[in-house]
Amino acid sequence: MSGMHFARAMVHGIRCAAAASVGVGLALAACAHTPAAANAVAPSGPTSLKDAFRGAFKIGVAVNAAQFSGRDTLGVRLIEQQFNAISPENALKWESVHPRLGEYTFAAADQYVAFGEAHHMFILGHNLVWHNQVPRWVFQSADGAPVSRDTLLARMRDHIFTVVGRYKGRINAWDVVNEALNEDGTLRQSPWLRIIGPDYIVKAFQFAHEADPGAELYYNDYSLENTPKRNGAVKLVRDLLAQGIPIAGIGLQGHDKLNWPTAEQEDSTISAFAALGIKVNISELDVDVLPAAVRGPTADISARGAMRPAVNPYPDGLPDSVQTALTRQYRDLFGVFLRHRAQMERVTFWGATDADSWLNNWPVPGRTSYPLLFDRQGRPKPAFDAIVREARAVLSPT
Repeated sequence: MSGMHFARAMVHGIRCAAAASVGVGLALAACAHTPAAANAVAPSGPTSLKDAFRGAFKIGVAVNAAQFSGRDTLGVRLIEQQFNAISPENALKWESVHPRLGEYTFAAADQYVAFGEAHHMFILGHNLVWHNQVPRWVFQSADGAPVSRDTLLARMRDHIFTVVGRYKGRINAWDVVNEALNEDGTLRQSPWLRIIGPDYIVKAFQFAHEADPGAELYYNDYSLENTPKRNGAVKLVRDLLAQGIPIAGIGLQGHDKLNWPTAEQEDSTISAFAALGIKVNISELDVDVLPAAVRGPTADISARGAMRPAVNPYPDGLPDSVQTALTRQYRDLFGVFLRHRAQMERVTFWGATDADSWLNNWPVPGRTSYPLLFDRQGRPKPAFDAIVREARAVLSPT
């Protein structure tokens, strides 16, 4: 289905929903292509995620190269219609823009920023300092030995000033430090920590602020709904604020499961960070419906599991019972987000459609995953309808 046809189907499906008292997603499947729907007049209510949540928080999406380059026309249409904020899936990571010492490659990143500007979106830079997707040379000298603290600080500063400086005034916010904590809330033993020491986080934020004083700066991590890790992140943010570091917000990645986090866990997590006086973002939202393929709760991209039928149970489609559970989890999560809308800035989905999701290839390559609101053809799922209804009930109760 073309992007234009999808946009028409959205309007027609909502019209059918109003007539039949069923949800947007279900109505699309039932009547989006009927002649009556084709001639229907759209109601005055919201017809997209960004419209449904207007006045609460921005609705973002991670975009890939096929989308911001325009090759994925269906994806572009969907992104244009549904979202008002974007994150780069990979285009601004260190290995993409700074693959070799002294060499920067900005072609993809330039396209990404231009895409956001052309569509008048809030543009996020993701990310500056992380232990993954960083070339080995960053941490090593020519002979392969670890570099000194001063050398690594100089490389970090050069990278941040070059990348952030290039997009000064154009990228609205940056994930400055990504995934610096272990599950118990202690600092991860990354090369940044081992070579520079704990103050590498302070230095990263200082460099980013100097490079663009107008950009919002965030810390971003996963599993912060778990108490030990959340406590570690709260301490980290509190310490940064006490040192006068301009951290504007937290990114709760939101790589969730059907039964985790609970609404109560999400509520207490948002409350804990909001109490620090910073903004709260759900930065990489998806809900994994597949069985766990690795031990322990994690979203570490280095985790790997083996393919077997038990971990890829739905190659031909999602059973109704699982679709219902997915819908319920999204509804419950967005109920929490809406209650905290005064503290929330943005909810970003990590991919536009199920076909785009990283979970098709993590931690097991080749699985068929269903974690987002739009299926592989760009059609809204029942979860879409559920959260739109939730937004209408809270934001437009009449």
